[in-house]
Amino acid sequence: MTVQEAILAFRRENPVLMEELAGADTLEDARDRVLSHIIRYETITLGEVEVRHPMDRAVSRRCLHALKNIFSRRSESLSGFCALEAIWKMATGEDAGVEAAFVEEMRHLFRGMMGATGIYGAAPVGETALAGGRSAARIRSVALDGIAETAHRGMECFASGMDPEVIRMRQENRNRIMTELRASREQWDDWRWQCRNVIRDADMATRLIHLTREEDEGIRQMTQLGLPFGITPYYASLMDTDTGRERDHAVRAQVIPPLSYTRIMGEQRNQPLDLDFMGESDTSPQDLITRRYPMITIFKPYNTCAQICVYCQRNWEIGNVLERGARALEEQLEAAIRWHQEHPEVTEVLVTGGDPAILGDRITGSILKRLSGISHIRRIRIGTRTPVVLPMRITEAYADLLAGFREPGYREICLMTHFEHPYEVTPEALEAVERVRSRGIPVYNQGVFTPENARRFEMAALRRSLRSIGVDPYYTFNTKGKEETRAYRVPIARLLQEQAEEARLTPGLDRTDEAVFNIPRLGKNYLRAGQNHEVIMILPDGKRVYEFYPWDMSLEDVSPYMHTDPEILGFLQEMEARGENPGDYESIWYYL
Repeated sequence: MTVQEAILAFRRENPVLMEELAGADTLEDARDRVLSHIIRYETITLGEVEVRHPMDRAVSRRCLHALKNIFSRRSESLSGFCALEAIWKMATGEDAGVEAAFVEEMRHLFRGMMGATGIYGAAPVGETALAGGRSAARIRSVALDGIAETAHRGMECFASGMDPEVIRMRQENRNRIMTELRASREQWDDWRWQCRNVIRDADMATRLIHLTREEDEGIRQMTQLGLPFGITPYYASLMDTDTGRERDHAVRAQVIPPLSYTRIMGEQRNQPLDLDFMGESDTSPQDLITRRYPMITIFKPYNTCAQICVYCQRNWEIGNVLERGARALEEQLEAAIRWHQEHPEVTEVLVTGGDPAILGDRITGSILKRLSGISHIRRIRIGTRTPVVLPMRITEAYADLLAGFREPGYREICLMTHFEHPYEVTPEALEAVERVRSRGIPVYNQGVFTPENARRFEMAALRRSLRSIGVDPYYTFNTKGKEETRAYRVPIARLLQEQAEEARLTPGLDRTDEAVFNIPRLGKNYLRAGQNHEVIMILPDGKRVYEFYPWDMSLEDVSPYMHTDPEILGFLQEMEARGENPGDYESIWYYL
């Protein structure tokens, strides 16, 4: 759709508004006219009884609120753009200087305001309204069968690493890689051997993985620029020999960077604080410690991993995969422990990094012993991706070590991991999870919502796969707004849509995760709860500007955070390129 076509559609759907704006003499006159137009519809929406589907009424209220924000002087000042002026120029036939994505956003907001989305149809007056008791229950059950069938069919579109055919293919992959590396099965199952043989450059990657030309170039640029890169042989075995990314797209995207990433990272690598998106340097009261919340800290004793995720939050800190010197100095560890001893308000510690599970058992035991010796620490979490990328690390001895610091009724030990797709859920991951769960240690997943798991029911399929191996979904993070990972970003509206229209159809124990947006310095904003965020502007390229408010207004820093989201039209085009029907996502425009 061209911008001219989009404008024609907008004018056709809003003739009264266009006529009123065309008669405006000044921008402020135009503001008065558009706000009067919006308030008329607000009066209709609030005053009607049973005119349309109740969901359309709820959408109207959300769109009305967003439009009043967008056309306010305050929003113009905060965002540096005047959407009102663009709409006024569209009414007078002048060049509005906007893209089709902007016009489509505005068209859908006005559609929603008028209750004309066309998504929900007429208000439901089904047979259940005319029946009662068992008859009504049976009618409802038939309808629920149809809804459940849609969800099951949607989830079954995505291959799991537990599928027999996938397991067979990966066994062949494993044998091929073992032959190439001259490894025995005993060596393959040794996590230290896996670490010694991490794939670190394009030449080795080409030997072990079938790469596209762009993937090969992305890896070469990473290593030439000195950016962190690494893939364990085990994780490489999860990649298909077919390079079309039909099933293993999420696996490859985890570790093989797009060229846009290497370009931006290369430009910014010498300005590490510019890459500190979460403002951790501003929330670290002591070396190795990050504190954003009252009762929990992040403790980072080891600053590297066996494998580097492309969109790693701490890419500004990590030097390289399994880099020497990544382990914290003894004096740093002691100072961090002392800090925790002096802060009885902190009752929980997330030990992360990097990946602390890559530390040997002796060092891990020493750290956990010191933490567990602090009487007010009631829970210790271990943040590790080893169940996904290096499951052989979770040995019987390691599981025993962690379990040794449990004190039922007093202190809990938890494992926090990071599966992104059902294709990562494997028999090896199941064994690793079972080892710790059998010792009373729960395992939780923190996923990141990206284009690699954002198709209809793709995240629901991941949750189902996780529950099948005993992992509880905990958080689904909206991808952070870092410039270098723009290719991994998905509109907030899609995550809200997924939670409402797909996750909601599955059993409650499958959808225990919270959809969150991590605000720099301030921490998590719970999107599903509608926690203190709103759309305040649509930019000329169609990107929404959100204003997020602090989760706790008692904090000293209560400045709102401004976030510019990816445009919805671009996301829909990306989904279409991946074989999806954009019409299946039509309601996305109305999630704000």
